[in-house]
Amino acid sequence: MMNNVIFPAEWHKQSGVQLTWPHIDTDWYDMLEEVENCFLQIAKEVAERETLLVVAPNIEAVRQKLSDFSVKMENVLLVEMHTNDTWARDHGGITVFVDGAPVVCDFQFNGWGLKFASNLDNMITSNLFEFGVFNAKYKNLLSFAFEGGSIESDGKGTLMTTSECLLSPNRNGGMSKEEIENFLKVHLGAQRVLWINNGYLAGDDTDSHVDTLARFCDECTIAYVKCDDRNDEHFEALQRMECDIKSFRMRNGEPYRLIELPMAECVLDEIDDRLPATYANFLIMNEVVLMPSYGSAKDEVAKNQLQKAFPGREIISIDCRPLIRQHGSLHCVTMQYPEGVINNELI
Repeated sequence: MMNNVIFPAEWHKQSGVQLTWPHIDTDWYDMLEEVENCFLQIAKEVAERETLLVVAPNIEAVRQKLSDFSVKMENVLLVEMHTNDTWARDHGGITVFVDGAPVVCDFQFNGWGLKFASNLDNMITSNLFEFGVFNAKYKNLLSFAFEGGSIESDGKGTLMTTSECLLSPNRNGGMSKEEIENFLKVHLGAQRVLWINNGYLAGDDTDSHVDTLARFCDECTIAYVKCDDRNDEHFEALQRMECDIKSFRMRNGEPYRLIELPMAECVLDEIDDRLPATYANFLIMNEVVLMPSYGSAKDEVAKNQLQKAFPGREIISIDCRPLIRQHGSLHCVTMQYPEGVINNELI
């Protein structure tokens, strides 16, 4: 265990947020305008407050769209490169502090267990370093398949994850649970790992990423998806997940403060398969929390619950119905970087 490694919580002061922009060669090709409008709304909220780092194969086209949408362009850093898709949470670099200095870790992104092409996205972080985007050291961890959406940190050495994802045989199948825990201790400074062994979302491609189910809101608070409808297919699994979370204890032995997020209304695709709508997929920023919404009455319920978790931050809703069409949501398309990490001199 390396106590000099700290994996900051999402609420740690940020320099900016990365978006990897959708384009015609992604799975968004048949709904590009619709999904770009969602990205533009996220971009506008980010750039109002922090640096917006945009990765795209044609930055001039994106620059024009951002400008036309009245995005605060003096806070936008555009970097041109080829990409497979848009899920920055999972192909983006993960920042830790080693002896107080920022280090961006570049893990292997293998398309959530070899489900989708990821060869270009797997090079994004190293390419960003070549462009001089980060004021940080680079750490090559490409031998370990790992995604940002699979892990939550309280910034104090406690990590929360799901066993279904981290123990997936298509990621690091040769490693035992103990070996993976040891890896997290060495490279992410984990002093303990809270394992969620139950819970899933229909339509989710990630093998139950924790950021779709349960989130740290501060060192003492966990927000999680609760299902009260016995007729919902998720009811039993999410009841068991709730038991997992209620069994967790803080370092002082006390239970966490728990905030229930409603199970989102059922949203179906064109062939009546359920899409993974979830209110847990929010993004914590310096001043606000961006929350996914889905055009239902439950949006306001979720917003009120998140306000309890973040009394000092404004909760801003973004309609993410386009994002769930490709089986992700707001947190999935963003990656935050701590204060000082993004090189703003490039803007």
